Amino acid sequence: MQSYGSPCAAALAALVLAACAGVPTKVPREQARREVEATERAFAKTMADRDHPAFAGFLAEDAVFFGGKEPLRGKAQVAAAWKKYFAEPAAPFSWEPAQVEALESGTLALSTGPVRDADGRIIATFNSIWQRQSSGAWRIVFDKGSEVCGGVGARFIAPVGPQMAEANYDQ
Repeated sequence: MQSYGSPCAAALAALVLAACAGVPTKVPREQARREVEATERAFAKTMADRDHPAFAGFLAEDAVFFGGKEPLRGKAQVAAAWKKYFAEPAAPFSWEPAQVEALESGTLALSTGPVRDADGRIIATFNSIWQRQSSGAWRIVFDKGSEVCGGVGARFIAPVGPQMAEANYDQ
């Protein structure tokens, strides 16, 4: 009887293949940036559509959201805390990406932009970190909002390419 390798070699090969299965396929940085921008817009649409289960679907299992005295940790805690924002028929706020940037590895990305109240006034800026999963899907791992300094009439400056776009939001 001929032997084609030891059981240890077969186990090692299986472990290597299993480890590779959990690594996301590398995508070019610009592709990752476009994917995250589209994902952020879809994530924001869950609020407009009043679709809490879809909102929760964008959360990574180990997501961390800042905003209160203590950060919210884990998908279940974040989803439970945000459920109140989906309770009323009209969305209490909305957001959209103004800038998205991705690592060269195509595995992490930052999205940032204005948060608007129900009347369309900018009330905050969000900053979200997205992670590409082994499935290729993007999931939010960190989120932190910051109030706009000065309230109504404050100036919001959004980086756009090499220049800065500046607007007065007291409308």
